[in-house]
Amino acid sequence: MQWRFQEYRVLISIIFGVFFLARFILGVGLLIYKWRRRHLSIYSTIEDFLQSDSKFIPIRYSHSDIKKMTHGFKDKLGEGGYGTVFKAKLRSGRFGAIKMLGKPKANGQEFINEVATIGRIHHVNVVQLIGYCVEGSKCALVYDFMPNGSLEKYIYFKEASVSLGCDKMYEICLGVAKGIEYLHQGCDMQILHFDIKPHNILLDENFIPKISDFGLAKLYPTDDSIVSLTAARGTMGYIAPELFYKNLGGVSCKADVYSFGMLLMEMVSRRKNLNAIATHSSQIYFPSWVYDQYNEGNDLEMVLEEERHIIKKMVITALWCIQLKPDDRPSMKTVIKMLEGSVEFLKMPPKPFLCPQQMPVANVSDGNMDPACSNTELTISTLSTR
Repeated sequence: MQWRFQEYRVLISIIFGVFFLARFILGVGLLIYKWRRRHLSIYSTIEDFLQSDSKFIPIRYSHSDIKKMTHGFKDKLGEGGYGTVFKAKLRSGRFGAIKMLGKPKANGQEFINEVATIGRIHHVNVVQLIGYCVEGSKCALVYDFMPNGSLEKYIYFKEASVSLGCDKMYEICLGVAKGIEYLHQGCDMQILHFDIKPHNILLDENFIPKISDFGLAKLYPTDDSIVSLTAARGTMGYIAPELFYKNLGGVSCKADVYSFGMLLMEMVSRRKNLNAIATHSSQIYFPSWVYDQYNEGNDLEMVLEEERHIIKKMVITALWCIQLKPDDRPSMKTVIKMLEGSVEFLKMPPKPFLCPQQMPVANVSDGNMDPACSNTELTISTLSTR
């Protein structure tokens, strides 16, 4: 009797063991199935997008082509949130830059955004997409190679070997402005970039700027003045305040204008706009501090006389672009006129603020300002790192 009882216990233990093992295997199998289904869905979405447009121009490469052109991914140019970039020699013999996308996000949306925007447009100030690769989980984008890298290293580094003069900085900022204006008004669809910053401005062999990284971009009909976004997008320090403070106004192409203004201020000042560890609290938001210096007639640093009018135009234009309320900012078309026109006709804007809580009631604009209709003079000199 005792022997049979022990036998039953062993048998019951085996049955429970098999049951739990089967549940474990089933659970693992279900997880793998869901993972594969989700990822197949991502690549299916990408493939569906690519097949849906008969006007699609860029070349489709195989992954073996990509591996061969990058010599086995040997020459790494950089790494970002959307993937790793390698130098490549294209089949045509010229050099290219191949971005290998990391783990797909948002159902492959960053890949689709890049291809849907720059895959079908051509402008001297927008990076050219040459081709792409979609092969299973391997996704890549192939661009022209930009030998002078990104604008970032020419703004923040003071070494003579990477320094750019005032005239060249002015040419670059004007090129970027023309590129953004083309995205807003020159295409069949309005393209909002949402991530204009020095790192995303590439420079070719002649230092002609090219706007790149369209992973956060959105396409809208050209007659849509206000667009719908479910969450803020971009890089801190360049994100327009209306993406956080809905009471300032709707999100529109003026968000890119704000980002450009921040970029422009950094190009002139050769420093970051936000400095949380600044010695003086007034310098934490650099544009406000610069505005106060100008209003008080203080020179920040001596400059050559022939550069003074260029810097003045860039600073006033930047201050207009970073106005808190979207309606108070100029369009990119007006920005180009301000940069190309005579500085004597530029009007000083109200003081810029980082958030609505900082803005005095007396400084709230009525939205009827014109940035280019005054003979107001302003004492300007170059801005340097403080």
